[in-house]
Amino acid sequence: MSDSPAARLQQLFEGHRLTPTQRRIAHSMVRQAADAPFLSSVELAELAGVSQPSVTRFAVALGFDGYPALRRHLREVAPAGPAAQDSSYNEYQQAVQGEIENLRRLAELLADPAPVERAGRLLAASRPLPVLGLRAASSQARGFAYFAAKVHPDVRLLDEGGTMLADRIDTARHAGASALLCFALPRHPKEVVDALAYARSAGLTVVTVADSAFAPVARHSDLLIPAAVGTGLAFDTVCAPMLLGRVLLEAMCDGLPDAQARLEEFDARASARGLFVE
Repeated sequence: MSDSPAARLQQLFEGHRLTPTQRRIAHSMVRQAADAPFLSSVELAELAGVSQPSVTRFAVALGFDGYPALRRHLREVAPAGPAAQDSSYNEYQQAVQGEIENLRRLAELLADPAPVERAGRLLAASRPLPVLGLRAASSQARGFAYFAAKVHPDVRLLDEGGTMLADRIDTARHAGASALLCFALPRHPKEVVDALAYARSAGLTVVTVADSAFAPVARHSDLLIPAAVGTGLAFDTVCAPMLLGRVLLEAMCDGLPDAQARLEEFDARASARGLFVE
């Protein structure tokens, strides 16, 4: 899949924050990956249902002088023969294949476990442990916090913005927190960037899961571990960031001597209450 036209296009788009209109153009190109290098700007505009100037701005957003330069680049990296490797895939299958590729890249990143192990130690040592995630990243933060609370004595979910966010960071810091975990996914809210800057100024070590090492939150993170998002559909898919969150949970458990005892205690209580259907 890494050599397929759709994969090459997705790799080209990664690391760029695109507007909704530009994402529509990118989505249209992925859907017609084999033909994309041969489309004129007018044809691409019609395919995406946008204006021709929008196509030009899209190319510039990707770092090219204009659409002709983008098209030349696509033709240069296109295979010499017919690119029919993924022609049998529909757009939904291409999105799944894109996520499979993201997971492969995450597996390669984890070949060096040192950053995750360091993150696990930082998260385990923080009492309490604030977990931040707003908008698109809120579900990732909530999922992490749900499981982390079963092994960590004090997890504090920060999934709502507003003027109270800084107050809640202050409260966690004054209660003894030494680190903050942030899930940051596109489109990145300015409020998250500001919150991380504030957290670091308050003395917290910031561990971040983001879609790219060049994400806007990078400059306010002490340790950033990237996990790419899928861009093959109208809305991002986030299998790799979710899995990375579970990997961080595992690493955190390794830093909590009583993690297993806490899990066994929870299982016993859950059984006594008839909490789950067996």
